[in-house]
Formats: sequence, structure tokens, C-alpha cells
Amino acid sequence: MSLLKRCSAELMGTFWLVLGGCGSAVLAANFPNAEANTLGIGLLGVSLAFGLTVMTMAYGIGHISGCHLNPAVSFGLWAGKRFPGSDLLPYIASQVAGAILGGGVVFLIASGAPGFELAGSNPLATNGFGAHSPGGYSLMACLITEVVMTFIFLMVILGSTDRRAPAGMAPVAIGMCLTLIHLISIPVTNTSVNPARSTGVALFAGAELFSQVWLFWLAPIVGAVIAGFFYYAMFEESAERTPTTATPGELSV
Repeated sequence: MSLLKRCSAELMGTFWLVLGGCGSAVLAANFPNAEANTLGIGLLGVSLAFGLTVMTMAYGIGHISGCHLNPAVSFGLWAGKRFPGSDLLPYIASQVAGAILGGGVVFLIASGAPGFELAGSNPLATNGFGAHSPGGYSLMACLITEVVMTFIFLMVILGSTDRRAPAGMAPVAIGMCLTLIHLISIPVTNTSVNPARSTGVALFAGAELFSQVWLFWLAPIVGAVIAGFFYYAMFEESAERTPTTATPGELSV
């Protein structure tokens, strides 16, 4: 599969992740409003929405691009010798572009509601620390959360896509893992574990929110790279896969 086709799949998949995950948080979590949340999907629903976006796209484009949808995942797979470093930049650029398109669509839809305004600590489902953490958590607490959650996410990705793992079940494991990660960490950071997802909505939420995006690039990438090196060193077979032997569909899911 050509790099252009794989990057196109990454753009589309990341668009769907942001539209499905962040869109559910913005449009459906507190419907009709926070005071009378009779029909809203709440924290559990938003967590499931993020997991379902990844699971559905994993089945849809996993055989095309590997369905990374996340710069941290691409870095983690590179560290685990499942992905060539030469493809990192085009993959990440495609993921960020897809996330920005997704964030733009969420913003356009949300702004069509009567009385819409970018209010609250996390407008457009942005991520943040301190005053922009849903629970007011400190920078250090948010840093630790994002590093640890992304580490676990990559361990599940690397393990479930290992050739020794049960065939065909990786998308379910990865989607459910992302759901659980959100259930744990939405109160802390509003859950990122994905630099593209954070960037895509923060771009439309104002300079103050965008100024905190650096943490949601640093922490997920650090956690992912640690996981990649750890899995390769501890659990990979001696006849390990390398970037030159893996096919695109084997890179992630």
C-alpha cells in the first residue's frame, strides 16, 4: 500500500476519532443541559464513544494503515520496532490534519445551538491541567496520568497485535482499553493519550487552552516510547518483527 493511501486512511480515521469521541462529549454528554441531564450519555457514554471510534476504525482501516490515529501510537510502534521511522512525520502530519478537521466539524455543529459559547474549563472537550483539569488536578498529577495511561495503552496495542495473540481480537482489546483509560482519567485531564486529539480541538478553543497542549504531546509520547522499548526488550520473540518486514496492516491492529 502506498504511503499516500496509508496517510489518507490515518487522516480519515483520526477525523472519526475526534468527531466521535469529542463530539459525543460536547454534544451528548450533558444533553439537554448539565442541570437536567435526562438524556445525556455522561462519562461512561463518552468513554465508550472513544473506544468505539478506535475499534470501528481498526476494523475499517487497520489493514490499510495500521490504524494508529495517534502520534503517540506511531512513536510507540517505532520504539517497539513495528514501524519505520521514515514514516513517522507523514503519519503524524496526517493524524494532526484529521484531528483538526474533526475538531472543526465539532465546533461548527456545536456553534449551531442557541446560546453557544466557549465556556467552562474544557470547552470542545479540550484537555488541560490546573484550572483546566476537570477535577482541578495539578500539572504533575496530569503528567503522571498521561504517561502511565499511554504506557498501558501501548502495551495493550503491542500485545494484542503480537503474532502470538488471538487473531482478529486486537480491535476489541484496544477499543476497550481506551474506554477504560477514559473512565479512569477523564476527571484528571479529560483524557488525551493522543497529541493529535488534543491539538485538534484546542485549536478552536482559544489561546489559553492551546497553551497547555504541550503537555499532551510530551506525556503521551514519553509513555508510548517507554512502552515500545519495554515490550521489545521483555516480550518480543527472538525472531522479532522489524520495520522492513512488517506489512502496513500489521503495524498496529
